[in-house]
Amino acid sequence: MFFDYHLPDQLIAQHPAERRDDARLLVVRRATGVIEHRVFRELPDLLAPGDLLALNDTKVIPARVIGRRAATGGKWEGLFVRETADGLWELLAQTRGYAQPGEAFALDPGPLRLILRGRTADRHWLMEPDPPGRPAELLAASGHVPLPPYIRKGRAADPDRERYQTVFAERDGSVAAPTAGLHFTPELLDRLRAGGVGDTRVTLHVGLGTFAPVTAADPTTHAIHAEWCEVSPEAAAAVAACKGRGGRVVAVGTTAARTLETAARGGAVVPFRGETDLFIHEPYTFRAVDVLVTNFHLPRTTLLLLVGAFAGAELLRRAYEEAVARAYRFFSYGDAMVVL
Repeated sequence: MFFDYHLPDQLIAQHPAERRDDARLLVVRRATGVIEHRVFRELPDLLAPGDLLALNDTKVIPARVIGRRAATGGKWEGLFVRETADGLWELLAQTRGYAQPGEAFALDPGPLRLILRGRTADRHWLMEPDPPGRPAELLAASGHVPLPPYIRKGRAADPDRERYQTVFAERDGSVAAPTAGLHFTPELLDRLRAGGVGDTRVTLHVGLGTFAPVTAADPTTHAIHAEWCEVSPEAAAAVAACKGRGGRVVAVGTTAARTLETAARGGAVVPFRGETDLFIHEPYTFRAVDVLVTNFHLPRTTLLLLVGAFAGAELLRRAYEEAVARAYRFFSYGDAMVVL
């Protein structure tokens, strides 16, 4: 099982490629074990008429909040995780001292305030928004792009509002981007369609657990995070039609793969809507996904285990060694891999 490796810090991409499809593309062929080096814009050359792209249409919300404690003026920042059933916001937050329930926090820019109401069992903050409203709408005015901490220590700039979002993002809900999708441009999608490659949309709202390291000695005992996902009747029908004509279902990202495999637990992809706690690791039989497009993932994560289950551990190990040796760019703003 391959889930750990050494990565020099200088290979962690701090900025995206100049053009989305300028990223490098490592091609991994499972049938032969051959590894090739391409550019992402050449993806149409690797797919065939009748294939189907499954694209995650989740949209990253400006989940990072920065401001001050209303009572003391002390600095404060947090990261929105989710809205609870009773309308409170769950956040990862930090500030000096111990904040008490009832304390208010002003955001910059305003006018939104958050009032601490309690804490979860794992010490996340539960906060009431003032004024009330949908998180995506309120954060659109007061939140910031939630870059992961390995990119410029999480400090986003204006270009990140566009580049840390796929061109097909539609449904608010993620606190991190489905990064394999970041390489697509409208022009590239048009070229794929012109070549007979179809596309459909699925949704998985990426949560913080996606980056959680696997700390268990036996990684298969890791407590997997649950995430909300959906495969619509139209998407399920598109997958069935693809399979019926002998095409390949191409999951764009581990999020799309996890969504499709959740919907295919009974054997074939059917409509699904709800939380998934599917943990994909070796050994695993993929029922829906035939090709996987993905970025390079952090060591000791469930994402790396999923790709290893698809590619095979030893082939994936060789691919990562090749990527490091050839100075590919890693993680969210980095280069891509396609496993055929």
